[in-house]
Amino acid sequence: MKLLVTGGAGFIGSNFILYMLEHHQGYDIINLDNLTYAGNLENLTSVSGNKHYSFIKGDIADARLVGDILNNGVDAVINFAAESHVDRSILEPASFIRTNVLGTQILLDSAKEKHISRFIQISTDEVYGSLGTEGRFTETTCLHPNSPYSASKASADMIALAYHETFHMPVLITRTSNNYGPYQFPEKLLPLAITNLLEGKHVPLYGDGLNVRDWIFVTDNAEAIDLVLHKGREGEVYNIGAGNESTNISLLKTVVKLMGKPESLITYVKDRPGHDKRYAIDPSKTMNMLGWSSRTSLDRGLKTTIDWYEKNREWWQRVKSGEYMKYYKKNYSAKGLKTQ
Repeated sequence: MKLLVTGGAGFIGSNFILYMLEHHQGYDIINLDNLTYAGNLENLTSVSGNKHYSFIKGDIADARLVGDILNNGVDAVINFAAESHVDRSILEPASFIRTNVLGTQILLDSAKEKHISRFIQISTDEVYGSLGTEGRFTETTCLHPNSPYSASKASADMIALAYHETFHMPVLITRTSNNYGPYQFPEKLLPLAITNLLEGKHVPLYGDGLNVRDWIFVTDNAEAIDLVLHKGREGEVYNIGAGNESTNISLLKTVVKLMGKPESLITYVKDRPGHDKRYAIDPSKTMNMLGWSSRTSLDRGLKTTIDWYEKNREWWQRVKSGEYMKYYKKNYSAKGLKTQ
């Protein structure tokens, strides 16, 4: 197969590419990424010389570019490309609507025109809104997004499903819980905490710290998406979660303990607007229909993640300082070709 992976320089997208190249050695992967702040090609240094991998710098909202790429025998599109940080969506909603909604629609139009055999829309559990103390999100839970980010992702999901119903496009959607692991941009909760602790700094925690999230190690998610790509039923939504619910304060206390740091480094800060209280995914459908299950316990995943950040200081230091962005501006043209 030849895959177009959009947003493949981001956290989950890059881990998916690494997973696919390892487990499907005959597959060709094109990575289309606009290299915004969250895109980092250093995530993919280990496969930069792989003949089955290529990179193009570009925007999924560029219809001509997307059409040109899909003309080259692409079999499937896996759309990770998205503005994804909730705090940024509160400050600047317009860029989220443009990329997450308009960009998805342009990708769908191009895929429809080129008769692409599979279109996987990567979504999030945040489209369901906030849960009470009981129950878990299923694929039939009503959507109730509470931030500009989650609203833009819910909109993209509805557009994708509408293209399936109206145009009989082979659309599938995955909705996953909070991912963590290597190469995550260090403004997210876990990598921010880990890198701050490595620097001897305090760790900020929103509100009372009692917001509950369901955590999944990123490689487990990549495996589930792989199964959806190959075995999923068109027009269906697949929830992906590991059942690792934890309050934010409990999670951070575990991290500081694993790193041998004092809990006094956890600092409470003003809560953000519209902060959902609890997310929890029911992955039964994905498990029963595709034979998938999470392989990584939260304790083992946290130890693996902490170890990775300890061993890859240069990677996250370059991200935190912004040095990684300077390289791309200097070396890549608008279409992703290295400048001379």
